[in-house]
Amino acid sequence: MPQAFRNTLLTLRDLIVSAGPLAFLALGLVVAAYWWLDPNPPKQVTLATGPAQSAYEEFGKRYQKALAADGIEVLLLPSEGSSANLQLLRDGKADVAFVQGGTAELQPDDANELVSLGSLFVEPVWLFYRADAALRVTPQGRLDSLRQLRGLRVNVGSQGSGVPTLVERLLDANHVDKGEVKLSQLEQTPATVAFLAGKLDALVFASAPESLMVQMLLQTPGVRLMDFPQHEAYGRKFAFLTPVTLPRGVVDLAGNVPARDVRLVASTTSMLAREGTHPALLTLFAQKAQTLHGGAGWFNRAREFPSTRHSELPIAKEGERAINEPVPLLQRYLPFWIANLIERMWLVLGILLAVLLPLSRVVPPIYQFRVRSRVFRWYGRLREIESDLESGKASPQDLLTALNTLEAHVEKVSVPLSYADELYALRNYIHLVRKKLLRT
Repeated sequence: MPQAFRNTLLTLRDLIVSAGPLAFLALGLVVAAYWWLDPNPPKQVTLATGPAQSAYEEFGKRYQKALAADGIEVLLLPSEGSSANLQLLRDGKADVAFVQGGTAELQPDDANELVSLGSLFVEPVWLFYRADAALRVTPQGRLDSLRQLRGLRVNVGSQGSGVPTLVERLLDANHVDKGEVKLSQLEQTPATVAFLAGKLDALVFASAPESLMVQMLLQTPGVRLMDFPQHEAYGRKFAFLTPVTLPRGVVDLAGNVPARDVRLVASTTSMLAREGTHPALLTLFAQKAQTLHGGAGWFNRAREFPSTRHSELPIAKEGERAINEPVPLLQRYLPFWIANLIERMWLVLGILLAVLLPLSRVVPPIYQFRVRSRVFRWYGRLREIESDLESGKASPQDLLTALNTLEAHVEKVSVPLSYADELYALRNYIHLVRKKLLRT
């Protein structure tokens, strides 16, 4: 083996042995911090959506596609609606869910177990009625008050949707007893079929305009959308309701649908998550919400949503950050999982550096001691030979043989060039002792 290569290997060995314990300590602390912080999210998350052909289902598919780009599989869990979604969160069967304000009763523990990622969009109360049924109530064939529903067959959606609870509160505010209206609680699709067949007089939905069912009914001949002239009063009376207006022609400009502005009341839908959901997943959902809900819609201007307003539960810090702060610098240029890892680990890494830097000062002395010990260990043997010479304990020939053996060992010693002076000093002392032996 070439001497230069051998010297390099020895130097590396000394460096590894000297710095090894500190390196293992640092590695162990980093692994422990990674295990404790758990910075990378699970690869699968369950999102509770809503009934088939609902806006919740449509948005669920959009989130599924958006998070797939970051390697996260979103499992869509269909449900009857907001109330069912809220229960799925409580039962731990869903990690994230769409929940509509005012349609589900919150329990005292919800504030501790659930968090909000912000309000995403408004969901108007769509009360569609058949024009022929309205003629039995008013000569004009147009409904503009919930009091006019007396005696009509009205479907208010399944219990899990939360709409029955909402309608009950609105009817009570109008002093309409539930027994005065023929209420049914069919699911959305069969209710729509019965409505179009004339078996129902009215349908009540609480859904975003992206719902295919809503868009179909808005353009169905013989079907009208009820106007709420008192929509401002509803917004003042119920904190979870917002007065909105469906502008004329917004559904179809060419067909002028609707033919006039329609005043409506709307609740705000939020994205809720379980308290134990991984923070990185909450960040991803909150950031994707900026893209999916930040544009202009039928009832809002661009960048009005997502919002921290209208929330019935505490806003998660991930949602607050995504809504009110720009995208973190690292996430603009790095894949999410790398940026998230750095962002969540940087503080721990900084603490580790603060602890390990002072400890690293012991590495150079240890390294220096190991290198110099390869030289200094032979000084003891050289001193023994010189002492035996002075005391006459051994013959000069025996001492010369011992000195030659010592010199042979020293010639095999390899040290870095920065320590060569100490090696050559030892060789010089050996030469001096030999000269003393030869004079005797």
